[in-house]
Amino acid sequence: MSRHDIGRIALWALLAAALAAFPAFGSAYLVYMACLVAINVIATAGLNLTVGYAGLLSIGHSAFIGVGAYASTLLWLHAGTPLAVNIAAGALAAFLVGLVFGIPSLRIKGVFLAIATLAAQYSLYFIFQQWTRVTGGDRGLSVPSVSVFGLGDTGFYYLVVMLAALLCLTARNLFRTRIGRGFIAVRERDYAAEVLGVDVVRYKLLAFGLGAAYAGVAGALGGAFLRIVNPDQFTLAVSIFFLAAVVVGGRASILGSILGAAFMTLVPEMLRALLALSSSGGTVDLAGLLSPLREIIFGVLIVGFLMWEPRGLAGLWDRVRGRQEAIDSRPGAA
Repeated sequence: MSRHDIGRIALWALLAAALAAFPAFGSAYLVYMACLVAINVIATAGLNLTVGYAGLLSIGHSAFIGVGAYASTLLWLHAGTPLAVNIAAGALAAFLVGLVFGIPSLRIKGVFLAIATLAAQYSLYFIFQQWTRVTGGDRGLSVPSVSVFGLGDTGFYYLVVMLAALLCLTARNLFRTRIGRGFIAVRERDYAAEVLGVDVVRYKLLAFGLGAAYAGVAGALGGAFLRIVNPDQFTLAVSIFFLAAVVVGGRASILGSILGAAFMTLVPEMLRALLALSSSGGTVDLAGLLSPLREIIFGVLIVGFLMWEPRGLAGLWDRVRGRQEAIDSRPGAA
């Protein structure tokens, strides 16, 4: 085993130990943010399967998250099923809906496909908002509290972190299989892939279905975590949020999904904290004056990545790692 392999194993072991010990040292707020990041990682990884690996542009991802959230919550409220069953039901419901709304990808692509997924976003949001007998309308649904492993919020943290790790590992290994290679062939040139015998129809629908299933898991976890499900959680702005996470983190990269979700979730909180500090102890409400700039700064950061690092944070990490490996490989390096 090479020194590089040993170092990588040690790094992963250190990361796992840090995640396991985090609730013991982190505040309740930090544990809350860690849960939110893990849920967003799952949703971003799903969108990256569709957009990054299969090359199918989708801006209706939050609607699939909503399907998973409502399906799992309704099953919980009316059947009293365990959380594991609810999560599986949310994933299955979102998978089936994703297959339906993936049908336009068989005939159109690019910006036209984006418009088709936008129709999915608005139609599902309309159902969430107007089918009040089932979804509760704008009031939404209240979700009962859940205690995972008998540890309350800490148990839920371990659950979402383990699921995020498992699903990211599954997505990473997927592209060593025939399905993953089919996704990449469809992304590169679907007509050529069809000539070579790739079942383009199957892989396009599967890309939408799997991406939506990941969104369904995130929706089920998000509903149980926030203890409420309402239409305002699944707007177009939320879909743009996850699409930006894919772009900033790095398309066709599971590491990029993790980094992008963490960036998109944590940077607004950091900017909000800085604004709050800037206004404390002063007579001028700097937070009120500078709050609109938070979105502008956030947008500038995203545009900056698109201009100077199109491969996103994952590409930046690969560049830094490549330079370090080049330094380590020099003659005389320790």
